[in-house]
Amino acid sequence: MKQYNTVLTIAGSDSGGGAGIQADLKTISACGCYGMSVITAITAQNTRGVSDIFQVQLSTIEKQIDAVMSDIGAKAVKIGMLHSTEVIELIARKMEDYNVKNLVIDPVMVATSGDKLLRDEAIHALNEILLPKARVITPNIPEAEILLGGKLEQQCKLPEAAQKLSSGSSASVLLKAGHLSDKELIDVFYNAESSEMIYLKSHRITTPNTHGTGCTLSSAIASFLAADESLNKAVRKGKDYIEGAIKKGRNYKIGHGHGPVHHFHKWWK
Repeated sequence: MKQYNTVLTIAGSDSGGGAGIQADLKTISACGCYGMSVITAITAQNTRGVSDIFQVQLSTIEKQIDAVMSDIGAKAVKIGMLHSTEVIELIARKMEDYNVKNLVIDPVMVATSGDKLLRDEAIHALNEILLPKARVITPNIPEAEILLGGKLEQQCKLPEAAQKLSSGSSASVLLKAGHLSDKELIDVFYNAESSEMIYLKSHRITTPNTHGTGCTLSSAIASFLAADESLNKAVRKGKDYIEGAIKKGRNYKIGHGHGPVHHFHKWWK
């Protein structure tokens, strides 16, 4: 019998479908893997913003993880919105319990709309307890600034910042440059396993449809790792996938704010 390449996403639900669990499952499916989910929070959300957040109780989060991992297992796990210190501590413990190797963490702190998604007191726990357990973390510029406690306003500063985010752990870092103003985007990937610094260039795409780009990219990387791609290739293929999803998504109009990318751009126009 054939075996699916299984990917578990642990994140919040986006009722608008553009980010969070919904974007993750679309991406995992589009990248040829079998997606499973653990919902950490329920948001009332659309293209304009987040109007409410309901945190799922710890025991239910834990039971979701145990239900999936004890039966199906996961070749890769992607982690997104965790919201509180208690949830971060629980997830860190469960990742150890199940000896998860391909752990991809998107340190979600602020939505595309600007709405805050992570409590201030939880940032320290994320930085100290969970991120060091990752194989890859995928912060954008604002997230990296919060984690590092300083401004990142120049492209030339990104390699040093990526290495600093990786220091003290074995986590590799994909630092995304989209929030800088340069016409050419150069994401920086520091591979901590080989000590390589890789520069991933792309052109800026003018579009309002950028909701869920971070969720989508991190889920794509997790999917390619689940498919046994090398770390460098998984990151490159993830970058290619999100670039295509943004390009094709710009042709659509949905809602009145920041629309989603086109997760199934390789399957239908």
